[in-house]
Order: sequence, then C-alpha cells, then structure tokens
Amino acid sequence: MLSLSVLDQSVAVSGRTEDASIRETLALAQHCEALGYHRFWLSEHHSHPGIVGSAPEVLMAAIAVTTQRIRIGSAGVMLPHYSALKVAEQFRVLEALAPGRIDLGVGRAPGSDMRTARLLRADPHQAAEHFPIQVRELQAWVSGAELPEGHPGRGVTANPTGPTTPELWMLGSSDYGAQLAAHYGLPYAFAYFITDGQGADQALDLYRRMYRPSATHPKPQATVCVWALAADTEAGAWHHFSGRERWKIDRNKGALGPLLSPAEVALRPYSAAEQFESDKLRRTALVGSGRQVADKLRALADTLEVEELVVITWAHDPAARRRSYELLAKEFF
Repeated sequence: MLSLSVLDQSVAVSGRTEDASIRETLALAQHCEALGYHRFWLSEHHSHPGIVGSAPEVLMAAIAVTTQRIRIGSAGVMLPHYSALKVAEQFRVLEALAPGRIDLGVGRAPGSDMRTARLLRADPHQAAEHFPIQVRELQAWVSGAELPEGHPGRGVTANPTGPTTPELWMLGSSDYGAQLAAHYGLPYAFAYFITDGQGADQALDLYRRMYRPSATHPKPQATVCVWALAADTEAGAWHHFSGRERWKIDRNKGALGPLLSPAEVALRPYSAAEQFESDKLRRTALVGSGRQVADKLRALADTLEVEELVVITWAHDPAARRRSYELLAKEFF
C-alpha cells in the first residue's frame, strides 16, 4: 500500500504577514495528523521572500508537543551551515519530546543565496566538500555510536540520550545525494518538486544499485517529494494552482515574492513567452479532483517504484490547502 506524507515550507502569501505562515504550518501539522498522514516534514530556507521556514528544528518542537502520532522531520537541515554535534543535540532533544517520531533529513544545498550562506556559517571557509564527513559524524552522535580513533569528537556525547534515536535521511535533487545515501546505508528522499522530475529515475537507480546495507536499514528505502493540489472540482484545482504557477514563472525570471491570490494573478496577463511556460507546467502538474490527483500519484509511485510519496501543496487560501490534503486522505486512507 502506498504511504502518503506531507512537506510544508511555510510559504509567504500576499495580504498576510510572514509570522502567520509559521502558525499556519503548525495548524496544518495537527490537521494532517488527524487525517492519517504518515510524516510531516519541514524545509529550511534563509533570506527568502517567498519561503519563510528558516528554522525547522524550532518549529518541529512546537509540532512535537501538539501532536501524538505523526512522524515529524526536517527536509531538511542544510548541514554545511552548522556543527554536526549541535544538530545532533537539537534532534536528540526533539527525540526526547516525541520518542520514535523524529526524522532528521539533511541536505548539502545552501537553502539560500551564497552571501546568506556565508553569513550563516560560523566558519565562512567551511566548504560543502566537508558534507560527507559531517554526515558520518552526525550518524555517530545521533545513534550513540563511537567515532573512530583519533577523531577529535571521540568520547563526546550528544545529549539527551534515550531508548530511541532520530531516523537520519539523506535529501537531494541530484545523483550526489543518492550516492552518499547509498554509501552510508541511509534512507533517501528525492526532491522531485524541485527538478520537475528530471533526474529522478537515474538518482533512484543509482541509490538502489550502490546501496550498502546498514544496521538500521538493511534494505534501501526511498521516497520522492512531489507538488500536488486537489480540489472538489478540476476547475477549482486549476484556479488555486494559478498562484503557484505564477510564482514559478516569476522565479524562473529571477523575481521572488509571496504567493499571490488567484484574483491577483488574473490582473497580470501572461506574455506569449509566459503562456508557453504555463502550458508546459500544466501538462505535467499533479492537479485536479481528489481522484484525478490520487491516480496520478499512484502512477508516479509505480513508475519510480517507491512505497511512499511526500506531498507539498501551496495555496493562497489555507482552507483550499487543507481541503486538498483531506481529499487525498479520502483516496488513500
């Protein structure tokens, strides 16, 4: 049976302050738990005018104490910005708040522009090339395993310890993350919504072929994060999709901003070039009625041979977003 989870980015929307987006994420997590979703993941972006979820570990704590069952995770922590030990400590605290429910997804991308990335790092010379070493350190500190002889962190503990440990995930949108996840025997999540599916087949194939079994994961475990939106009618779904569509077209031209309402989008007619881009987006978008979107998701999961999908949905109207997750839950649970 196909498992369904959620990824939320705390998207800024026109007409509301950014802090409201954080509170909406918290409310959505409780809503999705009630609907039966398996996981609720949060992204990390910095100095971004459209995506304001900058500290997933903080928001995860709020969700941990306001939910009971759903797994809570980062998708992900941009590890090159931070000390692996400090990240391990943060997630050990989260594990104490929600035992057996914490996913620690890590990525190599900056989640920001390079100037912001340099300002985030205590050591501005810390390079992304150190990422594999950081992942190995994080594995040890999260699980309580010993680091190798000669490592400066050997004997150091990430507290609080306990009977359960966070589950470490590797995130990526290229072959690099797939190969690293395979090398370390970690679960792998491909950011299908970032690449519009490009490279997904190759990355997942590499991951499975190169996978080295680990004590916690003897077999490869993969998922893909996809963008989808359902509504009571197909026309209604395309109506709510218009804000995301306009946002993507503007982003491709280097213009970033909050998510516009369908009414605001209607006041900005597309140029011929933008209309061409819109038509291209709509040919592959996972948009429609609940049944239509569910059928598309099942077909995608079959093609990619995955047993779980993580769904991300943007809508200017919070009620439309909640309704989308309700309609998919009715189809899957």
